[in-house]
This record gives sequence, C-alpha cells and structure tokens, in this order.
Amino acid sequence: MTTNATILASAKNTILEQSQAIAQLVDYLTDDFAHAVELIYSAKGRLIVTGIGKSAIIAQKMVATFNSTGTPSMFLHASEAIHGDLGMVQEGDVIICISKSGNSPEIKVLVPLLKRFGNPLIGMTANLTSYLGKESNLVLHAHVDKESCPNNLAPTNSTTAQLVLGDALAVCLMEKRNFKSEDFAKYHPGGALGKKLLLRVTDMLDRTHKPMVTPSTSIKDVIVEISEKRLGVTAVIENNQLIGIITDGDIRRMLNVNETIAGLTAQDIMTKNPKTVALDAMVIDAFNTMEDFSITQMVVEDKGTYVGILHIHDILKEGII
Repeated sequence: MTTNATILASAKNTILEQSQAIAQLVDYLTDDFAHAVELIYSAKGRLIVTGIGKSAIIAQKMVATFNSTGTPSMFLHASEAIHGDLGMVQEGDVIICISKSGNSPEIKVLVPLLKRFGNPLIGMTANLTSYLGKESNLVLHAHVDKESCPNNLAPTNSTTAQLVLGDALAVCLMEKRNFKSEDFAKYHPGGALGKKLLLRVTDMLDRTHKPMVTPSTSIKDVIVEISEKRLGVTAVIENNQLIGIITDGDIRRMLNVNETIAGLTAQDIMTKNPKTVALDAMVIDAFNTMEDFSITQMVVEDKGTYVGILHIHDILKEGII
C-alpha cells in the first residue's frame, strides 16, 4: 500500500534528480551556445523552433518565451512541416531543431529539407553523434544521464534540460538587446506587469463622476454630492482651484463632535492640501502613494486643474496589484 511518506519521497527524488540534471548542463555548454546566441541575435528573419513529440511541446514554450522577450519566433511541428508547413520558413530565418535522440524518423526526413533552404540549423540534442548532431551547423548539448521516470523511458529530465537551455538562450538574447522591464510590458499589455508599467491615471480615470463642491456648500449638499458620485469623497473648489477635500470619514467625525450640521459648510470640515496625482502619472505610483499615506482616494489634476478622483478600488479591479 502506497503511503503519503512514499509518495513524498518519490516526489522529492524526482525534483532532486531533475535539479541535478539541470546543474550538470553547465558542463556541456560550448562555444556553439555562444555562437547560437550571436546567430539568432543578428538574424534578419525570425527564429523557427521545431521538434516532435514532447520536444515539440518544449519548442512551443520556447517560442512563447522568445516572442515575449523580443525575439520574433514561430513554432514548426516536425511532422506537419513535410506536409506544407515548411512554407513558413523564409530567407533569413534561423532554425532550432529539438530532439533527444536526434535520430527519430521525422527528424531524419526534416533536416535535409531544412538544410536545402540554406537556413542556419541549430540542433538541440542529447546525442552529439546522432543524425541531428552531425547535420546541424551548431549543436546545443542537452545531455542527461537518465530520466527520472522509474523505467527511464518517459521524457522528464531530458525535456527539463531542453527547457532550461531554451530559457538560457532567451535570457542571453535579452541581455544582448538590453531588454528592459518596459520592453517586456509592451508585449504583455494585458498582464499585471504590463499594466503596472504602462497604465497611466488618464487611462482609467472615470471623468463622468467628478464630485466637487464650493467652500460655502452646506454640509447637507456635501453629503448628497458624496453619495451621488459614489466615490466616498468630494473635492472643494474655489476659483477653479482645488483648496481641499471632504471624505465620508470627515463627515462621520463631524457628526461625532457636532449635535447639528446647521450653519456648517464645506470649508469648516475640509482637509486642506490633499494628496494629488497628475493625470499623466503612472497608476502604480498613485497606488504606492495611497499605500504610504493610508488613503483610498487621490485627487487627479491636469496642469493644476481638477479633473477627477482616482479610487484604490479601481486600481485593484485592474489587477495591477
């Protein structure tokens, strides 16, 4: 009977074996790896990554990583390539072909066709003496001693090694391109990182709800304005200039110390010199200010003119944090 301890021991052994296989990859790096980085970096075309079986799945992940880090890439399935998909290979493209054995029938059929196009071929294989190893212009040695599979059959350590080599290529290319977080955000505009680096206050400000009162506005009308605009705050404006704000917290505190609101006006309870943010400021900067001062709203100004209220809930709904 399999116990929890047995299962955990097997899981730990698998993780340790894979980590050891990855660590050993550094011993198999040669100048071919550096040449491969330079070749891909200087290519006038795209990077085509191909493979068969589990290696094809790794190839797809590599393509996704390359594309998101500034290296235009396409996936070519080795078996589909010989049925028309070779048409995606264009002059100036560089090709990476992934195969653990380097001798699979599909690879043996595909490689001569790829070479006929005259595109540089980078082989990624565990077997340097394989067909792929011998026919490639450059070889990335994805060697592993064995699979972590109990039968040494299911691709485990070998596919992890391929994945890590692909990531190493991507990182080296990012460094060659001086690829910054801002560049990454351009390719991920819908993700949390993209929004954090790209989204400005103007992009998400709701200008239809712009609560404001004058210094002489009665407290009753202040409450109505805050309630109608549903932002928990209103700006106090005099001569088109922001002079203060009133929050629903200010209203509660006022009611605690005053038996009647008769005769009270906005200027009596407003907070002067409120925190403001420019319309073209980054949303993440506005959020950080809210966090630092434990506030939930900020007044938005455009060149000194009041334009609206930014609420922390709107930022959270965007998934930036």
